[in-house]
Amino acid sequence: MADKKYLEPPLIDDTFKVILESISDGVFTIDYNWKITSFNHAAQKITGISKKDAIGRHCWEVLHSNMCEQECTLKKTMAQGCPFLNSSGYIITNEKKKVPITVSTSLLVDTNNNVIGGVETFRDHSLVEQLRKELSTKVKIEDIISNSNAMNNILNILPQIAESDSSVLIDGETGTGKELLARAIHNMSPRKKKPFIAINCGAMPDTLLESELFGYKKGAFTHAFKDKPGHFALANGGTIFLDEIAETSPAFQVSLLRVLQEHEFTALGALEKEKTNIRILAATNKDLTELVSQNRFRQDLYYRINVIRLSLPPLRHRMEDIPILIDKFIQKMNIRQGKFIQGIDKKVLHGLMSHDFPGNIRELENIIEHAFVLCSEGYIKLNHLPGFLSLPANTNDIADDTSHNHEHNNSGDNDPVKAAQIKLIVDALARNNNNKTAAAKDLGIHKSTLFRQIKRLAINV
Repeated sequence: MADKKYLEPPLIDDTFKVILESISDGVFTIDYNWKITSFNHAAQKITGISKKDAIGRHCWEVLHSNMCEQECTLKKTMAQGCPFLNSSGYIITNEKKKVPITVSTSLLVDTNNNVIGGVETFRDHSLVEQLRKELSTKVKIEDIISNSNAMNNILNILPQIAESDSSVLIDGETGTGKELLARAIHNMSPRKKKPFIAINCGAMPDTLLESELFGYKKGAFTHAFKDKPGHFALANGGTIFLDEIAETSPAFQVSLLRVLQEHEFTALGALEKEKTNIRILAATNKDLTELVSQNRFRQDLYYRINVIRLSLPPLRHRMEDIPILIDKFIQKMNIRQGKFIQGIDKKVLHGLMSHDFPGNIRELENIIEHAFVLCSEGYIKLNHLPGFLSLPANTNDIADDTSHNHEHNNSGDNDPVKAAQIKLIVDALARNNNNKTAAAKDLGIHKSTLFRQIKRLAINV
């Protein structure tokens, strides 16, 4: 670069403008002060930033690329005087959307071989990334995404369940996503254009629950000054989701059974019955079979709501879903809070993989939300996590505290944590064509640690 002089960029001629505006790749040029001197139509479309707002500003103020924070390809080109092709990264658009791109850079020279700045072309790989995610993720239905076989067994049959009109009982621990699954069933069903009403039965006494569901007539009780239709009337043709149904009293269970059997109900204080066409979805975090045996839940109602039963696994039994759930929560909170959090540090991921999540998916989401309060940009690190988390002292080793004398295999010995650890390593090896050094770098651990984990987990490379 000794024979090149840095000069102010000349005006762009009309021919170059036509070419620049015609190509589908984003292109911008900078001067030696790193200020944008041209910004083509594709660049405006990909970034959501107008040419008027881009020109004259520093390139990092416009693109918000992860390359700006780490190793800028354009900076390397300007320093070394050579082009770089197809570097991968992403930018944050004006709408706070993360767009994966590939970048190529070169010097911008005039006809006299004088350096007048730099030029960068970038290609939007959103479609490619979307296809890659769809291939890597086994099932995504509505707002539910999973790589877990246990979850996919449910999601694979969900379309058929949605088409049915049968009652569904969803059981699972608190925070496993029972209402989310119920909404997915409704949204995929022929009833999707009708109301979906969710009721928490455990939060209401019987009298209030009955008035909410059945409605009441004027004068039915004190302060009933006018008729009020209940949810069975308002949701006619739609779906009612009864959460925590195990908390209802025997008296209410009798009333609900009549609705399920006869498809009609009587509003409080009314003399005549009303017909209703609703689908009942119920959920519980308790063992209804045990409650029936203890005469704490009516057996006839149990069989009415238990036509189809879906048991949601706790998060500790689907640990392989933690990375994709974290990514989903980060994307959602970036949009909600107007931040540009890029992801989580590898040590944080390894630490979270060792946690048993008694609060399940809801707890994981709360952890990420807590981290968003303390993390302003970049990557979520260990110091951004809540204090109640008890993580391994050395998160560089993936669960090194497991006994080395125990015999392992690729199934994870039915241990979900080991299964998730195996999947992390196997996926990293697959992404890097079984190059262990590259896979270790991908995982953020030393290669000797990776070799030790492969041996400990008996992974067949």
